[in-house]
Amino acid sequence: MSSINTNISAMTALQSLTAANKAYTETQKHIATGLRVGEASDNAAYWSIATTMRSDRSALSTVQDALGLGGSMVDVAYTAVNTSIDLVDQIKTKLVAAREPGIDRTKVQSEISELQKQLAGIASSASFSGDNWLSVDSSVSTYNASKNIVASFVRTGNTVSVQTITIDSSGMDLFDANTAATNAAAGILDGNRTTLGVLDNTATTFSVSGLSISALTDSSTDLATLDSYIKGADAAIREMTTAAGSLGAVKKRIGLQKDFVTNLISALDRGIGSLVDADMNEESTKLQALQVKQQLGIQALSIANAQSQNILRLFQ
Repeated sequence: MSSINTNISAMTALQSLTAANKAYTETQKHIATGLRVGEASDNAAYWSIATTMRSDRSALSTVQDALGLGGSMVDVAYTAVNTSIDLVDQIKTKLVAAREPGIDRTKVQSEISELQKQLAGIASSASFSGDNWLSVDSSVSTYNASKNIVASFVRTGNTVSVQTITIDSSGMDLFDANTAATNAAAGILDGNRTTLGVLDNTATTFSVSGLSISALTDSSTDLATLDSYIKGADAAIREMTTAAGSLGAVKKRIGLQKDFVTNLISALDRGIGSLVDADMNEESTKLQALQVKQQLGIQALSIANAQSQNILRLFQ
């Protein structure tokens, strides 16, 4: 039936053209943004998951920065301890040389004194971002030998937590301004030692950073004192070697964790992409097809509207 009130063909063509225009606009948006799920109305479930994953990725990026800072702090401490080992080794060598009868120990001490000053300078300058693990004052209330480096961000269901790498720096400090005899955390270099060279701050004998051989003679008593200095320097080297080994192990762990976080961020990026990214090959194909459908829709609507003119001719 032909009707001038209701043009069914035109209505159908108009619906098809409207649908084609809507799909064309949606495809253009996908191409412009590169996303097939750009907002919650596109796909609420995928959008929600992707938004949470983006938030976690941002947190992991901050963790990555924290690991970089922590690694730099450990590297500074390790470099300082390693350099200090070389200097104390030189002090030990000079002490052994001073064991020779008739040597001018005053001149030897002048060299040792310069090395001792250098040790103090290295420890005080081994600071990164205002934090120094080698030159401390364990008597202050803010002192904490346990150092924490942010290592990871963990999500379990709706619960999140931050994991850290804990470093015990109590055996790494070279100088400790706490002079209390009961201080068990005496510095390796400024802590008092027994005649056997063992670190014991309750002793009142000598420290590696404060020992002096200028007044020593070739008497058996003074030579015994000199021997204790040699033992103390050797013990300090062993203790600093242990500290350097611990720092090296922590540095390695931080490096491994940093690599893991980097890979985890890449995995999250891939996961987000698989959920919300548009397939540009597919979108390009759809766009061309929709362009054709638009043109056909316009032609179909034009033909359907022309039917009314055909009805008019029947009355001529």
